[in-house]
Amino acid sequence: MNNSTFNEVRGEFSAAEALPAERAAFIRKTYVHLALAVAVFTVLCGAILNSPLSQQLVVMMSGTRYSWLLVLAIFMGVSWLANSWASSNTSRYVQYMGLILLTLAYSIIFQPLLFMATTFAGVGVIAKAGVVTVGLFLGLTAVVFMTRKDFSFLGPILAIGGFVALGFIASGIIFGFSLGNIFAFAMVAFAGGAILYDTSNMLHRYRTDQHVAASLGLFASVALLFWYILSIFYSRD
Repeated sequence: MNNSTFNEVRGEFSAAEALPAERAAFIRKTYVHLALAVAVFTVLCGAILNSPLSQQLVVMMSGTRYSWLLVLAIFMGVSWLANSWASSNTSRYVQYMGLILLTLAYSIIFQPLLFMATTFAGVGVIAKAGVVTVGLFLGLTAVVFMTRKDFSFLGPILAIGGFVALGFIASGIIFGFSLGNIFAFAMVAFAGGAILYDTSNMLHRYRTDQHVAASLGLFASVALLFWYILSIFYSRD
């Protein structure tokens, strides 16, 4: 979910009120960039996973109980920076650097989960989780496009839910307890809400020149959904 501040100026600057051709071009560019980000993420994850670097990253991230807290803190900082770059109005190059940076960050932070999943459950579990993720994403996207409803009201709910989730995750790491599948299912619902929110913002809040920022927000939400769906499949197997 992209937490960047949206431009409050409406009218011709809003994708919702732009000319149909401009709005269609903006939506097409957003999903093309999202697809490219997912493709790059997939290639990077596969390349790292099939190299010695993957196991080294797992060892580094899980060295102590607090190693993962440090990794999460760094990841949150990188995500904030990537969001800021992608939302920049100064340079298209900076916007693309933000999307590339976030894609790279996700491909690294996913390594422990991917390594454990392939080691103990097989590569097939990743494919299953990917199919379910794509199916849910398409379904949620269809809801927004068919209803044309503005889901911006989910913003405060997601913000509070995000802080609560981070609290549970930090507590689990510090005190050494597993959050379990109930938490994972709750996070799947959270990620689904984030997809509704980001898709709605794409239609109602973003300007037609903000397709990079829009695709970054959607990519982050899809990656979050994939993480917890994969966690559920992995723990089941």
